[in-house]
Amino acid sequence: MPKGYQKSTTSVHLMNYHFIWCPKYRRPVLQDSIKERCKQLIEEKVNEMECKILKLRIMPDHVHLFIQGKPKLAPNNIIAGIKGYTSNMLRKEFPKLLKIPTLWTRSYFVSTAGNISMSVIQKYIQAQRGK
Repeated sequence: MPKGYQKSTTSVHLMNYHFIWCPKYRRPVLQDSIKERCKQLIEEKVNEMECKILKLRIMPDHVHLFIQGKPKLAPNNIIAGIKGYTSNMLRKEFPKLLKIPTLWTRSYFVSTAGNISMSVIQKYIQAQRGK
């Protein structure tokens, strides 16, 4: 099996997602103890979803998460779970975060990443012969 791919009983897959999301109003609240706790909470939720963090970077006003998912989890469910869990826990543990109406904006960025490019896939499909 090629490097990086995962295998389950019914599939071989490589589901990598790059997510970026921000606190409401892009406020720089992800610092010091809030940043560290946010990192722990993201790791907890990702492990619960049986995914794997490839890279995580928390900046004061946004988060980058590169994650390896599973075919049974849609990207919108992954990010909804992470954002919901971290918002709930951080707002309970850090009352100063209650000053903003919600911790995270509703929006996010997501992009897929794999071992081959779109052009390679398009050429492969084009080269297939119909019956």
